[in-house]
Amino acid sequence: MTKRLEFDLNTRGSGLRRIDPSAKDQMTGNAAGLFHMITFSLNGETMRADVGATETLLDFLRERQGSTGTKEGCNEGDCGACSVIVTGPDGVARAMNACILFMPQLHGRAVRTVEGISGADGTLHPVQAAMVAHHGSQCGFCTPGFIASMAAAHTNGATDHADQLAGNLCRCTGYAPIIRAAEAAASEGVPAHMAETLPKVDAPPFAMPETADALATWYADHPDATLIGGATDVGLWVTKQLRDLKDVAFLNRCADLQQIELGETHIKIGAACTVAQVLEAIRPLHPSFAEMLRRYGSVQVRNAATIGGNIANGSPIGDSPPALIALGAVLHLRKGAAQRETALEDFFLDYGKQDRAPGEFVEAISVPRQPDRLRCYKISKRFDQDISALCGCFNVTVEGGVVADARIAFGGMAGTPKRATYVEAALKTRPWTQATVTAAQAAFEQDYTPLSDMRASAGYRMQTAKALLQRYFYEDHGVAGDVLEVRP
Repeated sequence: MTKRLEFDLNTRGSGLRRIDPSAKDQMTGNAAGLFHMITFSLNGETMRADVGATETLLDFLRERQGSTGTKEGCNEGDCGACSVIVTGPDGVARAMNACILFMPQLHGRAVRTVEGISGADGTLHPVQAAMVAHHGSQCGFCTPGFIASMAAAHTNGATDHADQLAGNLCRCTGYAPIIRAAEAAASEGVPAHMAETLPKVDAPPFAMPETADALATWYADHPDATLIGGATDVGLWVTKQLRDLKDVAFLNRCADLQQIELGETHIKIGAACTVAQVLEAIRPLHPSFAEMLRRYGSVQVRNAATIGGNIANGSPIGDSPPALIALGAVLHLRKGAAQRETALEDFFLDYGKQDRAPGEFVEAISVPRQPDRLRCYKISKRFDQDISALCGCFNVTVEGGVVADARIAFGGMAGTPKRATYVEAALKTRPWTQATVTAAQAAFEQDYTPLSDMRASAGYRMQTAKALLQRYFYEDHGVAGDVLEVRP
């Protein structure tokens, strides 16, 4: 069958060009060379294109489209040079990393790159004009990504500029002129051309189940397949490890896995909810957890990464499992029609090994409603979007001056996210005093035997874990959190 690349040029011209179909196999690295037609909007124009399952938007734009404004920097979702704006069915414009965004994820969505942020007549977007006025660009390599992130934030009325731009790195400016430009543009109106109309689409071209039932049926028949939620992890398998992924299914159209239910006794979070969704839902209930999620990754990463993916990949340094374990979370798993529940801490069996059978997937996470006693401490070399050296989460219940319950969990201290059961036992039923805390600190050495690696030494990890219990105690008693300083 002849491979096709088709564009519907039914609006103003944009230099779209046809590519020799025979060259595509070398461009995409797609497993088995399978291509399917997707429909999406690019800078206001409806496009139909044959794409590979693991072809990235960045490669499509630069190699097939000839749109080189979107830059390749790190190719792993860290630097933001490839940032674009993606609008989905909810109408929200989101900054995302094109380098780890697979083309099938864009089916039925709208993409706007730096080439489409100014008006059709060349009129600059307010953020572009402000960048010129405030000298926000020097070498210019990172500038298109900054413009995309700033324009997305501007469209959404976001004013937390440092947070909105934490996922865009610049070696030249020191960021101050860029922040000034974002502040200057904030009061300007959103240009009319930034409003997106999503294209009408046919049936999904790849495996894109639209319900958990459909996913369960498909996955039971393809138990060795890769499930792709936000692709913030899987994307690096392709861009860095050059893996050929065979069977894949995309979960971004699975609506019932993207719901958050705020019940009277529990919060139930669908596995395909993004970290951005979880952050907003959890903020009123457990603000320390929300603040940690804000540092979990950049806006671009939070807009893509799913909470289920962060759990299912089983990383010992994933930041959400320790907090969820400290809250007593329960994992909902499904294989075909069979559903089961397990305590989240029991899901992690060993390094790289989880309690999940072939064809079984994470469907949801439930968290008991409870008074907020949770504090989360992410220890990393950089404040924003850095991998944790360790992450400690403490949830200690005190009644009448006595510890009634304690749930403490860490990432980065073992081969899996792991509870500090000996420390918990040393606290329970004892007075919530300095003497109890000091005695309990020694129990960390029974709970963990940390490793030394590029992020921290074993000694630093152990010392810091003990210090974090002390910090939790101080903060609970109203003492400033910076009274104790820990050095490697």
